[in-house]
Amino acid sequence: MLHATMRRLPLLLLLAAASTLNVASQSGRRINSTASTTPPAPIQPPLTPEPEIKRNDPPPLTALLSLPENIRERQIKALDKNDFKLADFQGKVVVINFWASWCGPCRREVPEYEKVRQAFVDREVVFVGLTTEDPRYESERAKRFAREVNFGFRLGYADAQIARTLMDGKRGIPQTLVIDLDGRVVGHWEGYAAGRSGDRLKQTIEQALVRE
Repeated sequence: MLHATMRRLPLLLLLAAASTLNVASQSGRRINSTASTTPPAPIQPPLTPEPEIKRNDPPPLTALLSLPENIRERQIKALDKNDFKLADFQGKVVVINFWASWCGPCRREVPEYEKVRQAFVDREVVFVGLTTEDPRYESERAKRFAREVNFGFRLGYADAQIARTLMDGKRGIPQTLVIDLDGRVVGHWEGYAAGRSGDRLKQTIEQALVRE
């Protein structure tokens, strides 16, 4: 009797296990389900982003505010051999006009500027005309231009250092600068405007004559 019972025991255990699997299947649950995973959080931008890398561009050109000492004391070769320095005119308003014998607008501008010069002949104003032409090769041409237009300014040749400094990055001819009684550059423009350049120069000189 005991022996028969022992033989039926494995069968009963097998039936019990099958019954358990059947119940679990009917309940809709999986016995060996894997653990659910949490979705990753979205990537947020950094609170302190890296600064933008800027190119090493050259700094912008700044306006010329006053004449550097080395330019004031630099000898200027004159067309008439009476060399001079801008420092000779300290305490006066100085008008500097860049011109060239090949410059068509200069030929039209000089008569207007000559009228302005004559209007200030008894005032503390000096008019200087500088050409960037090379006196070794173009002196006769420059002198001929000055005679043809009756250029009454104090005329001289601007060497490379003077031209580069005073023109301050501007490339056009003609160019005009006005320096006040205290040595400050109060006006600087390039080009010629018919019927207006003379008036502009006169107004700028009047302003430069007023000491603050």
